[in-house]
Amino acid sequence: MNYKDYIKEIEERKDLGLHPKPIDGAELLSEIIAQIKDSGNADRSDSLKFFIYNTLPGTTSAAGVKAQFLKEIILGESVVEEISPAFAFELLSHMKGGPSIEVLLDLALGNDPAIAKEAAKVLKTQVFLYEADTNRLKEAFNSGNEIAQEIIESYAKAEFFTKLPEVAEEIKVVTYIAGEGDISTDLLSPGNQAHSRSDRELHGKCMITPQAQEEIKALQAQHPDASVMLIAEKGTMGVGSSRMSGVNNVALWTGKQASPYVPFVNFAPIVGGTNGISPIFLTTVDVTGGIGIDLKNWVKKLDENGNVVRNENGEVVLEQAYSVATGTVLTINTKTKKLYNGDQELIDISRSFTPQKMEFIKAGGSYAIVFGKKLQTFAAELLGVEAPQVFAASKEISIDGQGLTAVEKIFNRNAVGSTPGKVLHAGSDVRVKVNIVGSQDTTGLMTSQELESMAATVISPIVDGAYQSGCHTASVWDKKAQANIPKLMKFMNDFGLITARDPKGEYHAMTDVIHKVLNDITVDEWAIIIGGDSHTRMSKGVAFGADSGTVALALATGEASMPIPESVKVTFKGEMKPHMDFRDVVHATQAQMLKQFGGENVFQGRIIEVHIGTLPADQAFTFTDWTAEMKAKASINISEDNTLIESLEIAKGRIQIMIDKGMDNHNKVLQGLIDKANKRIEEIRSGKKPALTPDSNAKYYAEVVVDLDVIVEPMIADPDVNNDDVSKRYTHDTIRDLSYYGGEKKVDLGFVGSCMVHKGDLKIVSQMLRNLEKQKGKVEFNAPLVVAAPTYNIIDELKAEGDWELLEKYSGFEFNDNAPKGEARTEYQNVMYLERPGCNLCMGNQEKAAKGDTVLATSTRLFQGRVVEDSERKKGESLLASTPVVVLSAIIGRIPSIDEYKAAVEGIDLTTFVPSIKELTSTHAH
Repeated sequence: MNYKDYIKEIEERKDLGLHPKPIDGAELLSEIIAQIKDSGNADRSDSLKFFIYNTLPGTTSAAGVKAQFLKEIILGESVVEEISPAFAFELLSHMKGGPSIEVLLDLALGNDPAIAKEAAKVLKTQVFLYEADTNRLKEAFNSGNEIAQEIIESYAKAEFFTKLPEVAEEIKVVTYIAGEGDISTDLLSPGNQAHSRSDRELHGKCMITPQAQEEIKALQAQHPDASVMLIAEKGTMGVGSSRMSGVNNVALWTGKQASPYVPFVNFAPIVGGTNGISPIFLTTVDVTGGIGIDLKNWVKKLDENGNVVRNENGEVVLEQAYSVATGTVLTINTKTKKLYNGDQELIDISRSFTPQKMEFIKAGGSYAIVFGKKLQTFAAELLGVEAPQVFAASKEISIDGQGLTAVEKIFNRNAVGSTPGKVLHAGSDVRVKVNIVGSQDTTGLMTSQELESMAATVISPIVDGAYQSGCHTASVWDKKAQANIPKLMKFMNDFGLITARDPKGEYHAMTDVIHKVLNDITVDEWAIIIGGDSHTRMSKGVAFGADSGTVALALATGEASMPIPESVKVTFKGEMKPHMDFRDVVHATQAQMLKQFGGENVFQGRIIEVHIGTLPADQAFTFTDWTAEMKAKASINISEDNTLIESLEIAKGRIQIMIDKGMDNHNKVLQGLIDKANKRIEEIRSGKKPALTPDSNAKYYAEVVVDLDVIVEPMIADPDVNNDDVSKRYTHDTIRDLSYYGGEKKVDLGFVGSCMVHKGDLKIVSQMLRNLEKQKGKVEFNAPLVVAAPTYNIIDELKAEGDWELLEKYSGFEFNDNAPKGEARTEYQNVMYLERPGCNLCMGNQEKAAKGDTVLATSTRLFQGRVVEDSERKKGESLLASTPVVVLSAIIGRIPSIDEYKAAVEGIDLTTFVPSIKELTSTHAH
């Protein structure tokens, strides 16, 4: 973009009430610098403002040009009246890393002692240094350079951290209730606005509602000395996904500006929820140096005997412990770690201010701490001294005689920097090596921005494999996708990831669902996986959905930091009825758990260790995927040896397909994964290292036994949109059986697709059509049925097996990769739509059902407005069910009765599950 185009863009943005877009390109900034140097230039004054206040830092090409010009000014090669050498140093200090560090090192290690001293002063405050930078310092230090020694001594003492101002003892907040019940990150950053996430100011306009934004501004004007705290009243804040863009939006409206020279990058947001903050969202809050508070302002009502009081529906009655109504002024005390209203103490909030969280707040975010620790270690090792204890000691919990859960075993195996030989249990803080990383396409643009801002240019050699997907933008290849996605794919491919689309256009674009691909490229059940999506929950290894920043950090450093979570063990007894589908077992697990624990969700924030034993990874993924909706932090499958080998063989075949398509890179990452899978299979077969199991004397937070005998009807997760208690709507906790609907509830649209389905589900669709064709002569749809296979290889296999032909026979639309849809479908006919592999309706940023529809889907999301928006006449609702229930409902136009359902699925191979008869544990203790 040139300057003329930029000015034109500025005028267009003005009409939308937006400021100029921050500059990230070298070409534009070079032109701006030329205009600054030309003292008579009419645009000189504006150019100065753009250069100083509107250029993105890090490794953007613009940052490279900016750093070089500031170097010229410091060396006296260019003279700019408005930018003194001292101001030039200040600007460099705000540029975070990459080109700015390179310039500062040039100056610090250069020949002018006065300049070198000033450059060293700035370098001592910087933490985003990479190997190329530390190697230069090391070389200079080894050759006796005094300035290098001074900088390294400062790093060893971690002065970049110790000299920062302390966290304020008292933080005044004014409350703003963003909603009642669970608040999904979709409210803070709607999926249908994903295209604008990397344009922070524009994206900020979509948070909650324009009215809410005005109310927040009014509170800020009324209470200029307080931060606005966004609250989920009677619910959990930030459920559903990590959504860095959600936290960015909250910070934009309620936080503080990170640097006066970088627009729309804010930090230190404060959020609260009656039931706390969703675990993956809380990680994102930490990234921005924010505070997340578990308010517990509604508590279970007890009678005079101390028993829980229930209403006529058997639900627990809550009473208010204290009010957080909008406009309430509260005080957070970071020393006493308590929340106050005036002098009245309301609640202990010490979990929000652990020593580690205090460091994140002080440093303005968790990245600075991660990089700071690495920098201190480097400096101390170079000096041959022990690094002084500056950072909070990692919490190491080790309990004699207590065995390890599966997640404890994985964390111990992958731990970095913990006390050698010490066995760690849940609650310990751990730095761990990350094996597999996934970036998806609606958060990927932000991940690439984060990588630029932390000055990373190449993937960490520690990472075994990383993948950039194209599934969230698969259905509609519109102008926004055409502008954003190729740029993203090129960046990620250059960075070292395997990319769904080839930047050179040589291999066929793969819009396969990211979670399915990650599940296939995870070839070791001891792996740790980090992915930019809440459904990063593999059925091999332990996977954590993360914000775009944590993904960037994992890509750049090959590490992640977190406490080892507690686990809940899930086992099964009894036998599945032949007319049930495994999806019904998944829903029943949620329902039975809530019943067993009196309405308390024991899964929330914990690992679900599911002893699935006999179910291969593809089918077991349905369970692990759903654990995101159970608000679990992650899930681990415990498999029998033979089942795990079968899963790894399937994974190898799929990785080979990717290689055959030409997707491997110069590092031969995909071939390396096949080699690792072969090695793992050999270890299991030989008995050298059997499949991962927990110890028999491991300790669990809770144990849930799912009784398959009592699951006699298909189960449906209902958003319960008309519940009188607003806080109970759109949660995943209302699980009902088919009979509840009496065969009468109208269905306007069926959807079979998203990450929750596997090949077997698509075969169920074709088998049901075949069945109904036999019974009735032909099949007619009374409601549209949208079918989206998760991956292309499933379609290839269905074609080979004769199922796709039958699906084509009944389809009114079949995707065409050579002519992808340019806009989302808004109207549907009563036919079957065979859509391109990808997320489709589940995302809300692509296809949508008509407003006010009742949708029955195999997907995962019940959020308001996600799959379907409300109309004026009725609320849109997205109910979740198994594939056979969805297909039959679309055919008859309503939720079927149990008899209709049984007749329709007779003789069909549903996804069945036989619990393991073996005890899947190891006997030795640690």
